[in-house]
Amino acid sequence: MARRPSNLTPGKGTRRVALIYDATHPYDVKVMSGVAAYLQRSGARWNIYLEQRALCQQHLPDLSTWRGDGILADLDDPRVAAQVLASRLPTVAWGSGFGWYDPASGIPYFDSDNHAVARLVADHLLERGFRQFAFYGYQKSQITGFSIERGDAFGQCVRAAGCRLWQNEGPYQGLLKWESLQSRLRAWLESLPKPIGLMAANDKAARRVLEACRASGIRVPEDIAVVGVDNDDMLCQLSSPPLSSVEQGARRVGFQAAELLDLLMSGRRPRRRKYFIPPEGIVIRRSTDVIAVEDTCIMAALASIRAHACDGIKVQDVAQVVALSRSQLDRRFKSVVGRTIHDEIRRVRLDQAQRLIRETSLPLKQIALRCGFRTVQHMTQLFHEFVGFPPGTYRSRHVL
Repeated sequence: MARRPSNLTPGKGTRRVALIYDATHPYDVKVMSGVAAYLQRSGARWNIYLEQRALCQQHLPDLSTWRGDGILADLDDPRVAAQVLASRLPTVAWGSGFGWYDPASGIPYFDSDNHAVARLVADHLLERGFRQFAFYGYQKSQITGFSIERGDAFGQCVRAAGCRLWQNEGPYQGLLKWESLQSRLRAWLESLPKPIGLMAANDKAARRVLEACRASGIRVPEDIAVVGVDNDDMLCQLSSPPLSSVEQGARRVGFQAAELLDLLMSGRRPRRRKYFIPPEGIVIRRSTDVIAVEDTCIMAALASIRAHACDGIKVQDVAQVVALSRSQLDRRFKSVVGRTIHDEIRRVRLDQAQRLIRETSLPLKQIALRCGFRTVQHMTQLFHEFVGFPPGTYRSRHVL
């Protein structure tokens, strides 16, 4: 597709760029923070047009005559998608991966890797001992393909592990009254076998599940462990209990999309049309802070490890808590949990190290001390083995 030439000499002056996003959607807000990080780091000079509204409420100028140089846009609204396409300006887009994006348009498009998201959640719940699983998503519509993909991929993962999946879905928008929606959801949740690990299509769907569990007296995470997607920090923290959620890497979408748009506005061609951004990890909160076991001694051992792993607890200390010999507890623990007590203590310490590296600017030496490691070198070595790359690389991937 031919593109209108830029108003500027490439690489010089200030470019006029429209940022069209949904200011009510946490994912889009994170995308914009990635755009801001790119502008700060690159020194690119953009004169920005934006509206802080929901995508469907945008009062856009006539983009076909607007004298701009480029567009970054969420295409999950048909009117926005039509106007962006008609503009013929250099454009980079993102969205749910479905919506109203037209692959034939040639517009470079950033999408979530929904299969990787589902694998991450399945592995997280399998590691916690769950062998029964559920998925709560959205009814099929123009923009809920992400839910269908995540549900299908989650099912493939748990069935490959020899486990069974129960699925249910609700409307994406408020087509039902809250009371009616919750009544149907409660009935389904009450019918599920317990304990069970549940993946929700996103954090909003997960919140529906948590509210229904609370109304039905279903314990979270003991009866149903719940994981959402998007890591909407406010929604996750306000949930009861706080919600574990997949951080999708939306900031990285914004950074890379802005970088690509700068290249397009300078006359360069994109290397490819579709960009899949892998998830960054699961931010673990109370809704999955459990190990699905029936052995009360092992449950007590796990609780002690979670509470004191970073205080320097040792295997013998755990054995004393549950009044078993070390050899007895070691055998029983590995049979039930699938790993040794020593491995579980190390896993909890490394989970805490990941959180501190991702969410704080504390020096690695201080993080190592807080997490119960002898030295920062020891933590770095174990972290590399556990995560796949060293702490410094992990932090750089989470801080743009």
